[in-house]
Amino acid sequence: MGRWRPKGKPASKYITPEGYRRLNEELQRLWKEERPPITKSVQEAAAQGDRSENAEYIYGKKQLREIDRRIRFLSKRLDGMTVVDRPPEDPGKVFFGAWVELEDDDGKLETYRLVGPDEAVGSDGLISIDAPLARALLGKRVDDEARVRTPTGARCLYINRIWYGRP
Repeated sequence: MGRWRPKGKPASKYITPEGYRRLNEELQRLWKEERPPITKSVQEAAAQGDRSENAEYIYGKKQLREIDRRIRFLSKRLDGMTVVDRPPEDPGKVFFGAWVELEDDDGKLETYRLVGPDEAVGSDGLISIDAPLARALLGKRVDDEARVRTPTGARCLYINRIWYGRP
């Protein structure tokens, strides 16, 4: 039985074409390159007899479970995704996929792109559309200010520039 987790807010189902391609490539790599050799080694280890004390068999089965879990997650996640591959009708507003240049009260510039939650994993300048900063930016225009609460306190950021496509 899996670990129980309370139901949270479901992650957004939007993704950029680049993010979709990256996740799909990971799924294909796991299915076609990583899984087959491990499956073969588990079969060979199983053929040796007593599985209860066979470390190769036990470790191989554990690896297969981890790979299969990730394959199931990626398959389900990719099936439900909406690929956003064109800019919005009003490119002067912040929407999904936008690059936004922000300025804080000290004049420090920061640039972010609003992407899907699966793409914003510790990436340079990519923030999840579900993040508080992204939610504060949605629908804003150049010269608007966005207020966002952070662990260190409230921040006021000014939008200098919005664009879609390549940085």
